[in-house]
Amino acid sequence: MQEVTTNIPWKDLEETAKKISSFIEDKVSESKTSGVVIGLSGGLDSSTTAYLCAETIKKDRILGIIMPTVTTPVEDIEAAIIVAEALGIEYEIIHVDDLIAPFKEICIHATNKDQGNIEHSDIANANLKARIRMMILYYHANHLNRLVIGTGNRSELLVGYFTKHGDGGVDLLPIGDLYKTEVRMLASQIGVPKEIIEKPPTAGLWAGQTDEDELGIKYEFLDKVLYLMVDRKIEDHEISQRLEIPLSEVIRIKKKVESSGHKLKPAPSPDTI
Repeated sequence: MQEVTTNIPWKDLEETAKKISSFIEDKVSESKTSGVVIGLSGGLDSSTTAYLCAETIKKDRILGIIMPTVTTPVEDIEAAIIVAEALGIEYEIIHVDDLIAPFKEICIHATNKDQGNIEHSDIANANLKARIRMMILYYHANHLNRLVIGTGNRSELLVGYFTKHGDGGVDLLPIGDLYKTEVRMLASQIGVPKEIIEKPPTAGLWAGQTDEDELGIKYEFLDKVLYLMVDRKIEDHEISQRLEIPLSEVIRIKKKVESSGHKLKPAPSPDTI
């Protein structure tokens, strides 16, 4: 695949940081809550979001929760701790494997080889991790009268790379309007450790898992496709020509965007009027 040369007018970083800070401050104030709870994975998105929160909210009003499983790399846990300690915020480490285990007994389809589907079981188990983490965050938030801060970016939201009612179940999405490329640039400006910015993104859902392998494309390149497709509303064939990629790849991304729309909307109900 050839190098992408199309220049994308990414957002002004200084102005973006100010807008996000104002957004966080306003929403927490409007909610009349005592602060925020955020899941710390040791990755780029959660670290950047934590730094943005710490620039806006008093540190004693921020709780970071690290929720590893057996598939979580040790370096991710260490990175999450480094972020929390660098920011001076309270943090807890809660291992979620023991909470996941009982579900295999609850659902007979998880153990019945005749009824189950291996591919679907893998997806169910991965989504379960994200949903249990969501419950842990909200349990703490409810006890402390705080909001749950999400860490999803625009690239993930557009292609549906998140779990509905899992990491998508949050109160605020401070970086939800930023493409992954923009998050990385902003992280550099606000002081997120270089090793976190440069390491391959992963949700840690299984051993060796990385976001870009799952998506089948590098974020840097995906963002350029999405910008032209969603923001500029350019036709598929023209995107293919501009970025010098197969039309089939553009269509593949477009299908992800179209099929994931339901994850960003409230549950539908019939019009009975």
